[in-house]
Amino acid sequence: MNQYLAVTSNGMENLLVEELTNLGIENAKPVQAGVKFKATKEQIYRCCLWSRLASRFVRVLSEFTCNDDMDLYLSTSSINWVNQFHSSKRFVVDFNGTNREIRNSQYGAMKVKDGIVDCFEKKGLPRPNISKENPDIRVHVRLHKDKAILGVDMVGSGLHQRGYRPESGRAPLRETLAAAIIMRCGWDGHQPLLDPMCGSGTLLIEAAMMAANMAPGVKRKQWGFEALEDFEPELWAEIKSEANVQARRGVKKS
Repeated sequence: MNQYLAVTSNGMENLLVEELTNLGIENAKPVQAGVKFKATKEQIYRCCLWSRLASRFVRVLSEFTCNDDMDLYLSTSSINWVNQFHSSKRFVVDFNGTNREIRNSQYGAMKVKDGIVDCFEKKGLPRPNISKENPDIRVHVRLHKDKAILGVDMVGSGLHQRGYRPESGRAPLRETLAAAIIMRCGWDGHQPLLDPMCGSGTLLIEAAMMAANMAPGVKRKQWGFEALEDFEPELWAEIKSEANVQARRGVKKS
């Protein structure tokens, strides 16, 4: 099993714990704007596909004390990144947070980037390239005071991007928040649901997907974990196929 961090909005942590528990995760622990838990590969694939509340899932590679940029660099470079992704993959660092010594997130991201590429070079491998626009790999860093969490993102683009909407309307309601509102109000999928100020219809679309037992990620085309070295395509294909079958059956029933 690996350690994971499910990232969500503040105030949605306990609701996400409940959702992950229903997905088969045990001993999920809420933290600020997230939930920590351990999972097998099959479980994390299912969580990525089925979670309606998480913004993203991160495989935690290291949690460490970070007082300054040297702590950040050394902790990053000590990870065997070759086991995580191939040097031909493009990556980007998403750095969140600051402390007394690291006051700029771009500077923090640069030190993490240096640690990663130096790891490849020390093993005699080419330096992986950076791509902010279209990365294969997203490295996630969360820094708060002297505590840092470092890992690889499992999903790629945020999970609120379900794949059913090519463009968003004005003042859009995030799909993850819409799902949380529906869950919090206790709607069971059998009673009529009215949204008199529906805008682009996000609440109603999310509710319809719940009623049809359609996985929120079933229409997504790309996933971050597909670029990782330990990706298991056959396992993922089986999980996705099950979700597609359930979606078709659910749409016919609803």
